[in-house]
Amino acid sequence: MANHGSLIALILLCIVVTCNGNVLFSSLNRTLVVTASPSPPGQVLKAGEDTITVTWSYNSTFPSGSDSNYRTVKIMLCYAPESQQDRAWRKTVDNLKKDKTCQHKIVSRPYSRSGNNTFTYTVLKDIPTASYFVRAYALDAHDTQLAYGQTTNAEKKTNLFGIQAITGRHVSLDIASICFSGFSILSLFGFFFVEKRKAKALSK
Repeated sequence: MANHGSLIALILLCIVVTCNGNVLFSSLNRTLVVTASPSPPGQVLKAGEDTITVTWSYNSTFPSGSDSNYRTVKIMLCYAPESQQDRAWRKTVDNLKKDKTCQHKIVSRPYSRSGNNTFTYTVLKDIPTASYFVRAYALDAHDTQLAYGQTTNAEKKTNLFGIQAITGRHVSLDIASICFSGFSILSLFGFFFVEKRKAKALSK
């Protein structure tokens, strides 16, 4: 009787969690196969310049029809564990509403079982320096996560790549800065020259 009551309580809990939209990452099946350049892993890409080519498909080892509710695939750029340390704003949380692992969207596409789903993404200029991997979520008609796939193993320790953020100043800014500095110096000398002439005129 106690076991029966526990089962009912568990079912009710699952219904409440689903209704509130609190999907747990640990409850998702890894039904998507995801690969991404750069290859081999470990390369460092430059933000604003380099590209990532992502390919995804359904894992055919799962039963046919288990993807019947998939409507959209959302591809995300995610922080590797080493780039999450001491950074609460990138923290991994099982509740996907609170999870901060995958903050950078690459693309969303209608779901297709085909293995020819490919997208080439140019790394945005505002992507911070870090170590990353790529994850795909399968979403239903209400944009709720139903399944996933990613380019790393379960521990997210393999097939990682780095991104180097834009650093330093742009050449055009340096040129503008030099021009303004030169103009300021010339203006200063001109000011002293005019003041000196005025002083001479008054002394006569």
